[in-house]
Amino acid sequence: MQTQTSTLLIIGGGPGGYVAALRAGQLGIPTILVEGATPGGTCLNIGCIPSKALIHVADQFHRLQGYGADSALGIQVQAPTLDIAQSIAWKDDIVKRLTGGVAALLKKQKITVIQGWARIVDGKTVDVDLAPAKGKRAEMLRVRCEHLLLATGSEPVELPFMPFGKQVISSTEALSPKKLPKRLAVVGGGYIGLELGTAYRKLGVEVDVIEAQDRILPGYDAQLARPVQKSLKALSVSVHADTRVLGLSEDGKAVRVQGSTGAERSIAADQVLVAVGRRPRSRGFGLSTLALDMNGLAVRVDDRCRTSMHNVWAIGDLTGEPMLAHRAMAQGEMVAEIIAGHTRRFVPASIPSVCFTDPEIVAAGLSPEQATQAGLDVIEGEFPFAANGRAMTLESPDGFVRVVARRDNHLIVGWHAVGQGVSELAAAFSQSIEMGACLEDIAGTIHAHPTLGEAVQEAALRALGRALHI
Repeated sequence: MQTQTSTLLIIGGGPGGYVAALRAGQLGIPTILVEGATPGGTCLNIGCIPSKALIHVADQFHRLQGYGADSALGIQVQAPTLDIAQSIAWKDDIVKRLTGGVAALLKKQKITVIQGWARIVDGKTVDVDLAPAKGKRAEMLRVRCEHLLLATGSEPVELPFMPFGKQVISSTEALSPKKLPKRLAVVGGGYIGLELGTAYRKLGVEVDVIEAQDRILPGYDAQLARPVQKSLKALSVSVHADTRVLGLSEDGKAVRVQGSTGAERSIAADQVLVAVGRRPRSRGFGLSTLALDMNGLAVRVDDRCRTSMHNVWAIGDLTGEPMLAHRAMAQGEMVAEIIAGHTRRFVPASIPSVCFTDPEIVAAGLSPEQATQAGLDVIEGEFPFAANGRAMTLESPDGFVRVVARRDNHLIVGWHAVGQGVSELAAAFSQSIEMGACLEDIAGTIHAHPTLGEAVQEAALRALGRALHI
């Protein structure tokens, strides 16, 4: 067995792992990155990027379908057609370009990338089952390191009574359909299920969403979820809240469910997308040999992403919620800097969360309820997009921007928005919280007109009791 040595060994080439490697390369740390598939991980290959590409295809197709004889804009087009194979090829090309870009960046920083599957021997030794070249036998490589960084990400949760297969699929398969089903049942009314369910509906598929809790998007406050619920109704997406999935019917052509009354019924479906969440990928690579402190399936870390073993680090989804690519990136960059001797801690004031539903949702910082639970006396300011000129010209008057601030000193502790294109407000939201902005800072900043961002200023003004346009 061949052996290599390195200062830093990273297992997992997703957003957290590859960013850690890039920063380590900038800092001159000899680094080896082990990745079983293509660099970029779930996010670039089968998650964030391909899902947004498919959502864009669905949005464009749906918009064209709306340009009939009664179009308010005066635009009329012939009925559009869809070549789903071409759509998927376009999506795959974007993924290929981005993952190729990551590979080029790693090469530029002189990172040794090993394609293969890692198995931990101890805190400083990892064996890698090398991905064999065509026609060659697989080989093993042993890597010894001073620092071991675990960045293995997460995987879809599978229902034991409905295992993934040809008919029951995860988000991975939903993003690369060879053909579209006539009817799709989505198990899970969270952001993954609703993003993909909405996209499929706009592509012409009949969609049923089944959610065990009493409303969709239970991870967001109810006020943010209402415009999404309204949109689903307009799209004729059937939502079955407070409903538990029991399994497939005997003929496999329906999903058996049980409502709050206890009555059982069936929902017809040609395909079932299970989107009930993701779990840390903490099995299958020998993690148990390290006997680290765990939180269930997640690795327990401190505010420097240190595990309970010296010089063993963990970042991203492997460490639990929130499972967000940008959190993993920030953690990976920090770990590289700490290994290089910098003083860093991971104590962000805000990790924004974005839901790419129709309309989009952004949450940064504390909601009013969370602020109250934290013992803060807060004031709120909310400005509706119905009073925003840019939103009206985009035919998207639904939604609002809301700010939450301390009553005593007006320090902003939270931002929330729901509406078309509000994902692009996430940076401004988090930046104001990280910089310790007060309501007066936002209210006194000139915002360009006409933009959706004007609603941010107006929300701050309204919290101060002096909104101008409402």
